Amino acid sequence: MRDSRSWRISFFYGWVMVFLGGLGVFFSGPGQTYSVSVFIDSYIAEFGWSRSFVSGLYSGGTVAAGFLLFFIGRLIDRLGHRKLIPLVAGILALSCIWMSLVFHPLMLFLGFFLVRLFGQGSMTLVSNTLIPQWFERKRGRALSFTVLGGVISSALLPPLNSWIIHNYGWRLGWQVWAVLLLLIMVPLAALLVRNRPEDIGQLTDGDPRSKKDNPVTRENETKSLTLIEARKTRTFWLLLFCVFVPAMVNTGLTFHHVSILGQRGIDPLLAASILGLQALFALPFNFIAGYLLDRWPPRYILMGTFIGQVLSMLWIALIVGPVTVVFYGVLRGMVQGFERMSINVIWPAYYGRKHLGSIQGSAMTFMVIGSAFGPLPFGIWYDQLASYRGVIVLMMAFSVLAAIASHQARPPLQEGSE
Repeated sequence: MRDSRSWRISFFYGWVMVFLGGLGVFFSGPGQTYSVSVFIDSYIAEFGWSRSFVSGLYSGGTVAAGFLLFFIGRLIDRLGHRKLIPLVAGILALSCIWMSLVFHPLMLFLGFFLVRLFGQGSMTLVSNTLIPQWFERKRGRALSFTVLGGVISSALLPPLNSWIIHNYGWRLGWQVWAVLLLLIMVPLAALLVRNRPEDIGQLTDGDPRSKKDNPVTRENETKSLTLIEARKTRTFWLLLFCVFVPAMVNTGLTFHHVSILGQRGIDPLLAASILGLQALFALPFNFIAGYLLDRWPPRYILMGTFIGQVLSMLWIALIVGPVTVVFYGVLRGMVQGFERMSINVIWPAYYGRKHLGSIQGSAMTFMVIGSAFGPLPFGIWYDQLASYRGVIVLMMAFSVLAAIASHQARPPLQEGSE
């Protein structure tokens, strides 16, 4: 359906969507584990709750949020990004205000639920599904710029939150992000977001040809599957496992990041800085991944990320000081750069863009549930054995299985042909 305001633009408006998508991924930060994890020690110190108890609240809130993301995906297909992005950003701002008022476990549980649903879940989903509506041939490169928002967010938020908490308290840390969301993300999204290039008389990738004569557009339309059709393919379930595993592993490692490195003799401030270092090194590999994903089958690149995940966890046992912990941050950053890009590209590449909200919404449900299962086993293992070694070995086993699954995740139309 064409936009009510007929635009005549001399440039391809999809690049504005790339900027807004990146901004949306950046502002998903308050609900991401790399940001929330900085507040955990404050809750433990102020309220006297155990690490496993806080981990359980976080996991419970995350699971509850994950089950609702399917409905957010369907709303994207029905209402469009133009309506949903400012709405999600506004609710996330209110969720941050709620988190600043916490004084009881039930309040913390509800707060975790809200920031995970509207931050990590919905804000990421609406941003990542916006870009494939505007790009096909250049999808990998466009998404690499969008993912840049997440890289900057994961680099900036941990040290910034740590500084605010240290100087002004953890409650102000949440209030700062509420104000920024209301002043920046909400108005920009309301003014500038458009659902599809066809709404303003353009085509994907800025192609000047008519839609009727555009073979790229025509081909994509024939490949688009509904969620019901996607569920009937083996690849869909293999990819859901490949989404679940890194969410579980990354969230567990990040949530207990300071504690894990503390066991290796690393100072908490240096440990927090390593999260920023990971994001810094994810940046160049993010663009390399985008370039490669426009040329190579995404399942092979996804498989490589799981191999890198295993190597990064093996390296934890070798951390003995600043040099080795920096190398750990570099390796984790490389893995995260490739992982984000591979997962974001593979869904529209395999299932098209018509029903992408519903399909990727289902994937986000598995991702969020996976992230919920990460912190709790780490917390229980540590509380019982005062060590993370066993649970890290368990996560390595899951990563090996995901590498095998990604290799077998052939494009749906090729299933059974090899």
